[in-house]
This record gives sequence, C-alpha cells and structure tokens, in this order.
Amino acid sequence: MANRIDVKLQALKEAGETAIVPFMTIGFPDLHTSEALVEVIADSGGDIVELGIPFSDPLADGATVQKTSFQALKQGVNVSMSLGVLRRLRDRGVNAPFIFMGYYNPFLQYGVERFLQDGAEAGLDGVIVPDLPPEEAGPFKILCDQSGIHLIPMLAPTSTDQRIAKACNGARGFIYCVSLTGVTGARRDLASGLPGLVARIRRHTDLPVIVGFGVSRREHVETIGRFADGAVVASALLDAIDDSPKERVLQTTREFLEGLRKQGG
Repeated sequence: MANRIDVKLQALKEAGETAIVPFMTIGFPDLHTSEALVEVIADSGGDIVELGIPFSDPLADGATVQKTSFQALKQGVNVSMSLGVLRRLRDRGVNAPFIFMGYYNPFLQYGVERFLQDGAEAGLDGVIVPDLPPEEAGPFKILCDQSGIHLIPMLAPTSTDQRIAKACNGARGFIYCVSLTGVTGARRDLASGLPGLVARIRRHTDLPVIVGFGVSRREHVETIGRFADGAVVASALLDAIDDSPKERVLQTTREFLEGLRKQGG
C-alpha cells in the first residue's frame, strides 16, 4: 500500500496547492483533548499532521513546544500512549498522513524495532527524529523502510552541500527544511535566505521540500508556497490553543487552520 504522505503530497502538487502541516503535542493540554484536537486538525485543513512525542529535553524546540511537552510529561504521556491515540484515530476513520516527531531516547527505551512494528500496525506514516543525524541514522532508517514508515530528514541553513547530499540520499516522503538557525517558535518574519536554502536542497533531490520553524501566519504559508511544497505550523497553533478558553479550544483550532488557507483577508 502506498504511503499516505506520498499520496497526499502528489495530490497537492497536481492541484498546485501548498501543504499545511500542523504540529500537535500529544497530551497537551491533556490526552483526551489532544486526541480531539488532532481530529479537528485533520478535518480543518491539516494535510499532514505532525504529532509531537513528549520528551524531557527537546533540544530543537523553543519555549512553546517545551511547555506543551512538559505539561504532557506531567500527565505521564509516553510513546505507548501516543501510539494508542494514533490507533483510536485510525479506528474512527481519520485517514490523514501522521508523522511522529520525537527524540531518539524514548523510541530506544520503547525498543526501536517494536516501536516501528507497532507504529506501522497503528497507521503511522512517518517519523522525524531531530537528534538522529544522517551519519548515525543508517540502522534506524533500514528498519523504517522495512516497516513502510518514512524517516524524514531535517536540513538547516548551516547544512553543507555534503550534508544535504547525504541526507537526501535514499530519503523518502519529503525533506524537512529548518528555516533558521535556532529553535522552534512563532516569528514575525521568515528568514531571508530561505529560498536559497530550498534551492540548494532541490539540487540533490526530487522529493517535496517542506519548511518549518517560525511559520505562524497565512502570509508565511503563501510566501513559502512560491518556492517550497509546504509549511509546518507548530508554536503559533499551540499558542492559540493555550490562550483559548477550555470550552473553545476545538473551535479555536478550526478557526486558526481555516485562517491559514483563507485567501485575501
């Protein structure tokens, strides 16, 4: 069976649309609500949904994602519970492509082979591991490929052409382009060198390139769509959820995502 990520990105390419990839921390503000939020995200314009696995030391993440991860950890949310969320969403017929974004240690503690086997059975399509560099990812990538789960490589403004070539070699799904040197977090403006970085990456791969870190507004998505294939929206969405009254979080999420797609206003 074709990977949902590939199917969705091909359909968006044919339609001339920019992929919107919302990020949601599993367990924020609590496990039940996060599960409901993911369903709303998938139903409100989230083309691919990135699910954050809580971790005690999320080195690539800024204050917002750290805060949501800490809140989830206080409630005991772990890899096993995250897989449970995924299973229940699939059982309810949610067919969006799902990617786990998590650090290597929780997967290692769970058991890498077991994690990928359980992930495949639960309906996981991809995984992003920020602290697993290409030089050390070989064994994990082989297991991912065997499970039908795409290991999504991350590249940054500091990536050399040699590193870009290495990360793109044999990559699947798409290339995650980190837009800036730093951690995640909503920002007012996109980095000026972003089109050049995406162009450098495209010289080494035919895969779609999706931009993350600092994307917060519809204007950002529109700008990114001129030179890349999609945009990840994380901190801005989580901030909107955090600022929303409890009884309105689902509606707030729906309105935020619809606003990312809204044209001319």
